[in-house]
This record gives sequence, C-alpha cells and structure tokens, in this order.
Amino acid sequence: MSSPTRWAGRLLPLVLLVVWLAVGGGLGPYAGKLGEVATNDQAAFLPRSAESTRVIEAQRAFRQDETLPALVVWTAPGGGPIDAGQRSAATRALATLTGVPGVVGTPSPALPSEDGEALRGVVQLRPDLGEELAPTLGAIDRAASTVPGTTVWLAGPAATQADLSDAFAGIDGLLLAVALVTVLLILLLVYRSVLLPLVIILGAVFSLGLACAVVYVLADHDVLRVDGQVQGILSILVIGAATDYALLLAVRYREELARHAGDRVPAMRAALRQSVGPITASAATVALGLLALLFSDLTNNRALGPVGAIGIVCAVLSALTFLPAVLVLLGRAAYWPAKPRSSESEGGGHGVWRRVAALVDRAPRKVWAATLAGLLACAAFAPALDSRGVPLDEIFVNDAPSVAAQQTLGRHFPGGAGNPAVVIAEAGALAEVTSAAAGVEGVDSATAVTASGRPGAGAPLVVDGRVRVDVTLADAADSDAAKDTVARLRTAVHAVSGAEALVGGYTAQRYDTQRTAERDRMLIVPVVLAIILVILVGLLRSLLLPLLLVATVALNFVATLGVSALVFEHVFGFTGTDSSVPLYGFVFLVALGVDYNIFLMSRVREESLRHGVREGVLRGLTATGGVITSAGVVLAATFAALGVIPLAFLVQIAFIVAFGVLLDTLVVRSLLVPALVRDLGRTAWWPGALSRRPEPDSPAA
Repeated sequence: MSSPTRWAGRLLPLVLLVVWLAVGGGLGPYAGKLGEVATNDQAAFLPRSAESTRVIEAQRAFRQDETLPALVVWTAPGGGPIDAGQRSAATRALATLTGVPGVVGTPSPALPSEDGEALRGVVQLRPDLGEELAPTLGAIDRAASTVPGTTVWLAGPAATQADLSDAFAGIDGLLLAVALVTVLLILLLVYRSVLLPLVIILGAVFSLGLACAVVYVLADHDVLRVDGQVQGILSILVIGAATDYALLLAVRYREELARHAGDRVPAMRAALRQSVGPITASAATVALGLLALLFSDLTNNRALGPVGAIGIVCAVLSALTFLPAVLVLLGRAAYWPAKPRSSESEGGGHGVWRRVAALVDRAPRKVWAATLAGLLACAAFAPALDSRGVPLDEIFVNDAPSVAAQQTLGRHFPGGAGNPAVVIAEAGALAEVTSAAAGVEGVDSATAVTASGRPGAGAPLVVDGRVRVDVTLADAADSDAAKDTVARLRTAVHAVSGAEALVGGYTAQRYDTQRTAERDRMLIVPVVLAIILVILVGLLRSLLLPLLLVATVALNFVATLGVSALVFEHVFGFTGTDSSVPLYGFVFLVALGVDYNIFLMSRVREESLRHGVREGVLRGLTATGGVITSAGVVLAATFAALGVIPLAFLVQIAFIVAFGVLLDTLVVRSLLVPALVRDLGRTAWWPGALSRRPEPDSPAA
C-alpha cells in the first residue's frame, strides 16, 4: 500500500473516533434523561378510534379536566365493624382535602360497605400530576389516617399509577447497569480478550446515547410518546443489537487480519466488504419490522415502532463506523491476549461446530425431522397462552401497596366500586338508558351524575343536551367478567332509540385495548413476514430458501409461546399475559431470529460460490457457529435484564424473547436450517444462480 493511501487509511479512523467520542460525551447523558419526557399515564395509550376513547373526549364537557380517581378504604383491625363516629371522622377527613394541590373538586363522603366492616371514599385527582402524584397521595393518606381505630388503604387507578412510577424509578441506571455488566461478562468469558469487550460495550453505550438523544427531542416536541415500557425496551434493544452487529464484524476482522498478515486497513476493508451486507440486511429486518407497529391503533405500540427503529439505526451506525475505526487503530492488540487466526488456520473452526457440521452432513434428514418434531411439540401448547390481559393483582411481580388495597376493597364492596363504567347519552333518553344499564347482568347499579359531580345527589347534570350515567359493575374492574359485562352493557344502551349512547371507563378501556391488540396482530403479523421475506429474497437471491427461513422463525415463535404458556402458569404463577405481549414477542423474535439466519446463510452463500452448496453449508455453519451463538447468548441475556423491573408485562417479554432467541440460536439456526439446506442441496437456492451451479465433484463440474 502506498504511503498516502496508508496515511488516509489511518486518518479516517482517527476522525471517526473523535466524532464518536464527541457524540458520547455530548449525548451520552440523554440515556439517563429519557424518563423526563416519558409518561406512564395509561389513558394516553388507548386505542385512538375506540369507543372508550371517545367517551374521554365527551367527559370533558362534564368536567374541566379528566380526573384520576384515588379510592380511600378504611377497615377496622381484626375485621371488626365500623361505627358511626368513625364514618363521620372519615367524611370530615375527606372534606379537608378540598383545595389540596392536585385534588379536583370535592371528595365524596365516606360510604359504608354492606357488611359494615369498611368505609370507602373517592378523591378525584388531576391525571397529569407526574412526579407530584406520590406527594398528593401522601397528603390523602395523612388526612385519612386521622380516623381513629382504622387502617387506611389507597386503591384505584391513582394508586396503581403511583406504583407503576415507583417500578420505573431508576430504570435508566439499573437496567443499563445490569445489561452492560451481563454483556461484558459474557464477552470476557467467550472471547478471552481484555480490550475487545470494552470496545464493543463502549460502542453500544455511544449508540444508546445517540438514540436516546434523538428520541428525547422527538418526545419533547410531542412527535411521539414514550412510556417506561418503551424506554426500557429501547435500552435493551440497542445494547443487544449493537453488540450483535459488533461481534459479527469483529470476528470477521480477526479472520481477515490473519489472512492479510496483520495489515490493518486492507483487513478491515475485506471484513467490511463481507459484513456490511448481512449487518445492514439484519438491521433492516428489525427496523422495518418495528416500523410495522405504526399500523397499530394503540399509541404505545405505535411509539415503540419508530423508537425501536431509531435505536437499531444508531446501533448499526456505531457498528459500521465507531468499531471499525477503533479496531483499525488497535489492530491485533484489540484481541490480546488471543492471537487472530482465520477459520482455515483453525482447521475449519471450533471443534464443537465441526462436530455439529459433521452431524448435519451425515444425517441431515434425521436432524431436521427430529428438531422439527420437537418444535411442533412445543408449539402445540401455544393456544394455552391467555393474552386477554393481566389481572390487577398480577401487574406487579412484587407486593405493590395498590394491589393489597384493591383486594381489600373487593372484599367489602362491589368489584367495580369507585371505578365505574361511564355512559354518555342524550338527555332525553336518560330514563331508558339508566333502566337498560341497570338491567344488564353483572351491573350492580346505574345512576346519573348530578350537578354536584356525584351520582344521585340532586338533578341530573345536562351539558350540551347530554348526560352522564355511572354504572357500578359487580365484578372487579380489571376482571374478564367485568369486560364481558361492558360488552353486554354496550349492546343494551346502544339499542335505546335516540340515545346515541357511548360506554367508556377503566373496564371499557381495557376491553377496547384487548380487542385492538387482537386486530393489530391480525394486521401486523403478515406485514412483518412480508417485509422480512422481501429483504431475504434480495439478500440471498433465492425464493425457496427465504420462504423456508421465514417459516422456521415463525415456527420458533409459536414454539416459544407454547413453552411460555407452561412456564407462566406453572412456574411464575401468571394467569394471563398482557394483550400486547404476543405482538411484541412476535416482532422481536421473528425479526431478531431472521438476523441469525441472515448471518449464517449469507456466509453459506459466500462459501457455496467458492466450494459448492454441500461444502458451503458445512463451512458456513462452522465459521459462524461460535460468533452467532455468542451473539444469541448476549441478546438473550440483555433482554432477560428486563426482568429486574417488577412488572409482569416486562418479565413476560423478557422470558419470551430470551428463551426464543436461545431456541432459535441453538436449535433452529444450528440444526434445523442447515439440515434442511443440506438435504435440499442446490434446490434450496431456487431459482437463483446457485440452484443451477453443479457441485464441484459432479460430472457437470
């Protein structure tokens, strides 16, 4: 290489390194600031076109602002009766909260339960309190605690939202620390290098800082919404993806260093030439798969799409600019104390993968038949996964105060007490609507809201010719029975002529969210599969093989759901999953599962062009076995880190993705796909050029 070319080859990496150091120093802090623009107000993530969302808009005519109810419950220690003096003291305590910052209107009086062992009051709060929610609930608790001889419980949506905020508190630092330490330990153990794991981790952190800065600006300008779940998934996704892409390039560069006798710049050019295609195709499958979530009618799903895609773009940008720059500057020192060796010099790769390749070569049909049977057996349990929602007492993995309070409330009052279904209807049909609602199976009572803001205390409040009826359900507001009651309630009030009734409220919102999630799955799943298929056809220049790859990752997903159904019920004790869990699991597993098949089959194609299809499969599997497996372990470990957040939704996502990635890496990509391609031979590459190329040892060759 000439001196000017060598000089330019060393200067560009230095410039790139300086740029990324500036990015890391300037934008790195945004990785810890994203919580400032995140919202955990669940009402902000309702289906945009759902009936319950239209009710929220209609309710604003009856109140200046939508409110967040806090339910105060008093019980006597030991389960004794509540006397009249305690009831009067509780009503006075609630009255003192009028005018407290964050409290809307006048709190209700304290009402006794039918069994006489508890009191209940409702305090309406502003829904946008944010960090002030906890102090406001503290003020309510202090006021309520003045009632002698009672124990105070705070339940309802306000208490649940406060516990959610506590669960997400410190998410930036804790989640990032767990993920990074996990990745670092795995890399140190697998690659036994001192500098390489640190370089890869640094690149992942820089890409996360850049992604968080972009998302922060967009969220701050209300271009997209971010909640704690999206925030946590972004951190894990970027760290995992950036590490995977970096490993693929770093291992290829190690091979090229050996081939080029340590000449850094030519080695990196060769490594990039062979790695850019698989890495960018892999990133495109994940990014476009996530962007397919824009077809969702749920706002938090729509937010995850662009947020995740931004993270993937930043991850691949770091892997293809920062990492090459540092590796060129470090050269062989990046792998110290190990010495760079090519796969050929290692005798075809690590001994384990030579044995796996030999097994695939010796009995491909038995291998793919056995693995296929095992996956189908796991998939048979997939229908047992209940995705109709997580009950309130299972939302939190730990013992959240709001859960215990809600359970206490349910023991003494109707399940929907304090959290009614809301019916908005024409004033002229008030009597008919109220009667129809009260007659629905599962409804405890139906009462029009009055000018005082409370049901049954005066003349009905009429605003723009419409009235509001609060319907108390007999079952807990988050239960499947309550959702069924809402469906019957809608049928009943919609049938009232001229009422133009709408049914909303907490239970209706959960019901609409569940139905919207089911609709999203029916729409988004085929869109994601079509996107991935198009990318694979373009990359592999084949049609049959991409169809096989898409089918195998889809089967891996269904098998993972089957195993998850058993683990969630019999190990974790969950009775159901959040309605969005299957869709999130599908997008992540299918897109990320195709990643590893892209890494494998792009190398198989490269080797097949040189050595023939049969030898190409064996060489490709041997050469990529170690790096893809370690990348899969890293990604599974990073997603498993989501389990540190004590929310059932994230624990479920963590298990599904972590287990599914390992199943895909160790079974589908290592055994099923290579065995299928080995058994099909040239036919697998139909109708591409490889399907017409004779094998080196054939008469045609």
